[in-house]
Amino acid sequence: MSSMADDGERLELLHGDLDLTIHEACGLPNMDILSTILRRLCIRPRRLPSRNIDADTDADSPVRRRRRRQKPRGHHSIVPTSDPYALVAVSRPDVPDTTIARTYVVRNSEAPDWSARIRIPLAHEASRLVLQVRDSDPFGSDLIGAAYLPAAALLDGKPIVDAWLPLLRPDGRGPPKPNSAIRVSLTFTPASSSSSRRHRFGGVPAYFPARRGCELKLYQDAHVPVGAPCSYERGRCWEDVCMAVLGAQKLVYVAGWAVGARVRLLREEMSPEMAEKAAEVRALAGVEVEKMALGELLKYKSQEGVRVCLLVSDHHDTPLHPSFFLNTGGMMQTSGEDTKKFFKQSSVICVLSHRYPRSKVDMAKQKVVGTPYAHNQKCILVDTPASEATRRITAFLGGLDLAAGRYDTPAHRLFEDLDTVFRGDIHNPTLGDAAAENGPRLPWHDMHCRLDGAAAYDVLKNFEQRWRRATAKHLKASKHGKDDALLKLQRIPWILSPVVADAEDDALRVLPEDDPRCWHAQVFRSVDAGSVKGFPRSWETEEMEARNLLCDKSLAVEQSIHAAYVAAIRAADRFVYLETERFVGSSYAWPTSFRHPGAGNLVPMEIALKAASKIRAREDFAAYVVLPMWPAAEGPPGSAPAQESLFWQAQTMQAMYEVVAKAIAEAGAGVRAHPQDYLNFYCLGNREQAPATPPHLETGTSPAALARRHGRFMVYVHSKGMVVDDEYVLLGSANVNQRSLSGSRDTEIAVGAHQPHHTGRRPRGQVHRYRMSLWEEHLGWLWDVLEAPESPECVRLVNQVARENWERYTDEGEVAEEMQGHLMKYPVEVDGYGGVWPLTGHEFFPDVGGRVLGSTNKFPDHLTM
Repeated sequence: MSSMADDGERLELLHGDLDLTIHEACGLPNMDILSTILRRLCIRPRRLPSRNIDADTDADSPVRRRRRRQKPRGHHSIVPTSDPYALVAVSRPDVPDTTIARTYVVRNSEAPDWSARIRIPLAHEASRLVLQVRDSDPFGSDLIGAAYLPAAALLDGKPIVDAWLPLLRPDGRGPPKPNSAIRVSLTFTPASSSSSRRHRFGGVPAYFPARRGCELKLYQDAHVPVGAPCSYERGRCWEDVCMAVLGAQKLVYVAGWAVGARVRLLREEMSPEMAEKAAEVRALAGVEVEKMALGELLKYKSQEGVRVCLLVSDHHDTPLHPSFFLNTGGMMQTSGEDTKKFFKQSSVICVLSHRYPRSKVDMAKQKVVGTPYAHNQKCILVDTPASEATRRITAFLGGLDLAAGRYDTPAHRLFEDLDTVFRGDIHNPTLGDAAAENGPRLPWHDMHCRLDGAAAYDVLKNFEQRWRRATAKHLKASKHGKDDALLKLQRIPWILSPVVADAEDDALRVLPEDDPRCWHAQVFRSVDAGSVKGFPRSWETEEMEARNLLCDKSLAVEQSIHAAYVAAIRAADRFVYLETERFVGSSYAWPTSFRHPGAGNLVPMEIALKAASKIRAREDFAAYVVLPMWPAAEGPPGSAPAQESLFWQAQTMQAMYEVVAKAIAEAGAGVRAHPQDYLNFYCLGNREQAPATPPHLETGTSPAALARRHGRFMVYVHSKGMVVDDEYVLLGSANVNQRSLSGSRDTEIAVGAHQPHHTGRRPRGQVHRYRMSLWEEHLGWLWDVLEAPESPECVRLVNQVARENWERYTDEGEVAEEMQGHLMKYPVEVDGYGGVWPLTGHEFFPDVGGRVLGSTNKFPDHLTM
C-alpha cells in the first residue's frame, strides 16, 4: 500500500519485520582530532572493553575468532580518528527521520567491522530506509555519511545480500572520501505473512524463552470481598500475597516502584483459607495477622529465618544527580526512604535502587536518565509447596504496588468505609490534603497475576540480576555486603531449581501438557545493562543475538515487552482489549504539526493497522482501550506534566483514528461507516452519595468541594494488561508509552500467557473468563452479546452503556441517576475523517478542571512520553 508525500515522493507502508545485518564500513574520514583534544583536556578517557586473549586460548577458537573480528581496524596509535557507529532510520520528506536502531561504537577506526544483526518490527509509512554512519563523541555525535534504500526495494520480496551502499556526505554532495561505503544484508517480511500469524501465540524472541507446563492465576483489583456478586470466580490478590508470605520458609523477595511498610494487606472479611491460616499463626506465635501492616509481616518472617530482600525504586531529586534542578511536578513521589528507615533495625534487607545511567552512554544522556526515569518493575517472589517434600518459586506480577491508596475492590468506593477499611489510607493526589478526611478517595483499578512453573524462575533471575546491579552501586560498608544476601537455590536440595539455565526442565513444570488447565507463559522485560548485571557487552554480537538483545550504541537493551505487544496484536483475529495507565506512541504518525521522534513505539499504530486490515477484508474486528480519565500521578489534571501527557495521548488517538477512517473510505460501501465502530477509548468513574460534611466544605468551589457535592470521581486505571481474542493475556508493570517500552528508560517486567487447550474461534478458558469478569465489573452486567466482542452488536452495546454512564456521571442535578457499572465514554468526539475533539460542553474535566485534550508547554517531552 503506497501513497504520495506532499512533495510528490512515493510513500510505502513498511508493516512487518526487518532483519538487517550491518557488516562493516570503509573509507571513513577522520572526525576526531579536535574532539579528542577537548576530551583529554576536560574528562577522564573512557576505558575500552578488554580485548586481551588468554595465552592458552586456541588460535581458531570461537572466542579468538570473535575478538579478532571485533577488533577495530585502522587503529592509529598516535593520531586519533573517528569512533563510528551505524544508525538505522526510516525517512519521509515531511518529518524528521525516525531512528529505529543503532549499533555499538567501534573506537578509533576508519574501517569499522560491526557484524551486528538487528531484528526489529516496523509499522511506518516511509519513502526510504536510511543507514547513517556517525562519529560518537562524549557530547553527542556527528554525521559522517548516509546511505539510502528506497522503501519499495524492501517490499519486492527479494533479500539484499552483502550489498555495498555508497555513503553520501550530510549535504548530499558526494561521498566523504572516494571509497566511503557501508556493507549490509537485509530481508523484510510483511506482517501479513509473518510467523506471528502462523504460530499465533507460540512465543516471542526474547531474553527468556516461552515456558510450558506453567500455572497462572489472574486477579483484578487488590481484593474481592467474600460473597461479592459476580458470574466468574475472582481471586483475592493481596490476600493470596499475604498467604504466600506467611507460608514462605526460605525467601521473600519484593521489587517495586513503591513499597509501603505501613500498608495493611487484610482489611475485610477473610476467605476461609486465609482465616484458617491466620488462626494457625495466632495459635503458634500469638500474632494477629489481620492487624499487621506489610512491614510488620516482613519483619515477622525475617525473624523466622526467612531471607527477606526488598528492592525499592529510589528516584528523588538530589544534588548528586544531574536533574536535581528540574521540578518534576510531583511525578516521582514514593516512600523509598521511609521504607528503608522502617527496616533499619531489622534483619530485612532493603535496598533503594536508583535508575543509574551506564557510564558508557553519552554524557548528554547521563544527564537525563538518572532522576526522571525509574525502576517500575513490580514483583513478589516466595517459596511455596510443590509437593510434600519439595518447594518451588512462585511469582506475583502486575501493577503490584503494595503502597498507600492501592487497596481497592471492584466496587471502587468513594466515600464508604473511609473510617474503617480505608482508615489512614485515603489517597488522592489530585485533591491532596483536602480529601484526606472527608474524601473522595481515589478508587484504584488494577490487573495482577500469580505465576508458577519455569517462568517464575525467570522472574527470580530478573530480580537477582537487578539486585546485583543495585548492590554493586552501594558502598561496600553495607553490613550485608553486596549480593551475598541472595540465596543459592542450587544448594538447597528441597527447593526445585533449573538444572541447566534456559533449558526446558520437566521438574519445574506444574501441570502436564495434556492438562486443560496448563499454561504456556513467557516473561518479558524493558531493561538495559545499566539496571541488570549479566548482560553481554554491546560488542559481543553473537551473545547479543542469542539473547535477543538490541544495541543502543554502547548499551545492551531488552525491548521484549514491546515485541510481545506487537506480536500479539499482529496475531489478533477478532478483538484487542487493552487497559493501560498511559497511552502514548507511534509519534512518527501524529498529525503533521506535532510529529515527534520521542515516542516511536508501535503499539497504537499496530492496533490501527490491524483494524484497517480487517476493514479492507470486510471482517468484524474491534479494539477497546480503557484509560484513566487523566494521569493522576502528575497531580491535578491542569498541571504542566498532566496536560502534556494528555496532549500526547490525544495526538496518539487521532493518528489511529485517521488510519481507520482512511481504511473505511477506501473500502467503500458494505463496511461499518464510522471509526468508532472499530476503535474506542473509555475511562472509569463512580458516583456515590457523599456523607454529611461541614458546611464550609459543601459550599466551597475547590475541586474537592465540588467532587464531594456531586459525589463523583474517576476510577484510576493503573492496569497494564491486554487480552487478545480471549486466548492470550499480557500483563505486568509496563504502560503503553515510550518510557515503559523503550528498554532504556523505565525498567519494566511482564508475562504473556495462553492455554494451549483453549484456542480457536471461541476459546472458553481462563483468559475468556478473566475478560468477562473485567467487563462485568466495568459494565455492571453481562449480556450474551459480550461473548463476541468483535461483533457490531457488542460494540454498539458497550458504547451505549459507556455514553449513558458519562451522561450520568456529568449530570449535576440534585439527584443523580445510578451508573451502570463504571465504564464511561472517554470525553472525546471523533469525526468521519479521524479528527479528535473534546465532547461539546466538556472541554474540561468535571470538578477538577484541566483540558481534556491537554496542551503543550515547556515541561520536558521525554518525561511525559
